[in-house]
Amino acid sequence: MQQIEDFYSSKGYSGAGLRAVLLRDKDYTKLLRERKQKVRKKATPTKSEIKKYVLSTEKDYTILKKIKELEKEKLNKQEKHLIKLIKSQLEYDWRKPLIKELNRISQRHAKN
Repeated sequence: MQQIEDFYSSKGYSGAGLRAVLLRDKDYTKLLRERKQKVRKKATPTKSEIKKYVLSTEKDYTILKKIKELEKEKLNKQEKHLIKLIKSQLEYDWRKPLIKELNRISQRHAKN
């Protein structure tokens, strides 16, 4: 699956465009369907999570499961912020939240 994704990335696809082209690729969708059936037994994502996140590997489901467990706990502000950033890494366009966070940190240090 990663090879197929890398192929389309090398062709210039990213974010939503990459997702769209991958979902049209029959080999990719077949592999994705098989993998999802296998790993969904471990964690059950909501419909919105299925739509928003990649969730193509067992590790993705493990991350989502741990996030859901931690969100039920009483977390401090920093932990909540970190969980939000980690969750964003499951998104198709995971670079966007990273750039946003880096810009936020950069602005804070530019003031000093």
